Amino acid sequence: MILANLSDRNIILGSGSPRRKLLLEGLGICFSVRTKNVKEVYDEKLQRQEVPRFLSELKANSFELDLNPQDLLITSDTTVCLNNGILNKPKDLNEAKLMLQKLSGKTHTVITAVTITDLEKCVTFHDETEVTFRELSEEEIDYYVEKFKPLDKAGAYGAQEFMGYIAIEKLEGSYFNVMGLPVHRVFEELSNW
Repeated sequence: MILANLSDRNIILGSGSPRRKLLLEGLGICFSVRTKNVKEVYDEKLQRQEVPRFLSELKANSFELDLNPQDLLITSDTTVCLNNGILNKPKDLNEAKLMLQKLSGKTHTVITAVTITDLEKCVTFHDETEVTFRELSEEEIDYYVEKFKPLDKAGAYGAQEFMGYIAIEKLEGSYFNVMGLPVHRVFEELSNW
């Protein structure tokens, strides 16, 4: 059995993201999904790689009083960074279009942080992937924003959807990290738990 060291643990994914759920299922482990409504607010002075780490830990801390000795919680946060700025989830479709216009023809960094915690210890790590978009037309951006769901995604796009299919010219790092969970790192941490 893969990850036999966790056979007596109740693994919880603390995320409502269907992409994270799909990726964790791909590791062949049994887990349940629990979500909390956490206000994702952070200090603007944080360095860009510190933001998803802070938010991932913030999400983990919201479960602090709910965990039992057998529970093992996994929380995560993804940010899209362009130059020195962070592109969070867009507030509306207009902001989604503006984000995609900014990403058009440029290279950006996707940073996903993961926090794994139980009652004994807590580990947070992050992974970075460089993503290069080709130049996008207004028509392509409008089509994506109208037909897909950019509002629940950092940077207003999903690599596993139409925008990822047509826009990503080059990727350096983990593709799954761009989807929202660096599963290779998650597996490594769980193996050593």
